[in-house]
Amino acid sequence: MQRIFKLVAKVAPTESTVLILGESGTGKELIARAIHLQSRRQNGAFVPVNCAALPESLIESELFGYVRGAFTGAAQSRRGLIEEAEGGTLFLDEIGDMPLATQVKLLRFLESGEVRRLGDNEVHIVDARVIAATNVPLQELMKKGRFREDLFYRLNVVTIELPPLRERAEDIELLVEHFLRECGHEGPVDELISPATMRSLATHHWPGNVRELRNLIEATLAMGEPPQLEAAPVDASDPIAALLGLPYRAARERLLQQFEERYLPALLARAEGNVSRAARTAQMNRSHLLELLQRHHLK
Repeated sequence: MQRIFKLVAKVAPTESTVLILGESGTGKELIARAIHLQSRRQNGAFVPVNCAALPESLIESELFGYVRGAFTGAAQSRRGLIEEAEGGTLFLDEIGDMPLATQVKLLRFLESGEVRRLGDNEVHIVDARVIAATNVPLQELMKKGRFREDLFYRLNVVTIELPPLRERAEDIELLVEHFLRECGHEGPVDELISPATMRSLATHHWPGNVRELRNLIEATLAMGEPPQLEAAPVDASDPIAALLGLPYRAARERLLQQFEERYLPALLARAEGNVSRAARTAQMNRSHLLELLQRHHLK
């Protein structure tokens, strides 16, 4: 994520079109907003459009606008969302769901800045930066004839790929602390979430990614109970086999935690609670041992 933040800071001051890739819930809109807020357009509008949520019959009129009488029910002229983003940023989420006919008009706008409202002969020039996002590989849609190749290459100037939460388990504790503060919890984290529960969170698959984690924390605060989320049990006779369903980094972290939970108490017991002696036995730095003991709440 630090690499992604550096890329955001580098691309934000430019006018380049950005394509954000990632599973649902990984924070694609947050990254798009971060780019907007660090750009020269930060005082302009940030206009998000969910292409999957708009019916095919409406998406073109929503994006490009229309004039009075353009179709039944068009009682007055209306600017489209592209024009609403004048001087700012247009964020097209789930761009892969945009109909082919609308893709043609979007390509025209990206190449020339021209917008023609439905039923209008006049062309408007709009200065808006476009950031697009998708949770579906656009190359696959191109092979199926559902996404234009020329539009893909016009959008894919700078690509930012967001990793799923299960591949960045080391961030979960930081995210939990952030969401607790965001939801108004002022006490210590372990008032609601014990170290054992935190380890379970780190090994969960998280199909809903960061959004799922935030919803879980919000529900935890609302109910006043710790999250009911347990990691899969590990077979003591074959601990590796039980970890094969996890991503590599999560599996490695969990196995290390299990080792430390058994090794550290035994090491302390052998040294009769003397930390310096335990550190010498383990041939490790005393401050590092103290850090591990604190992490596992061992005294």
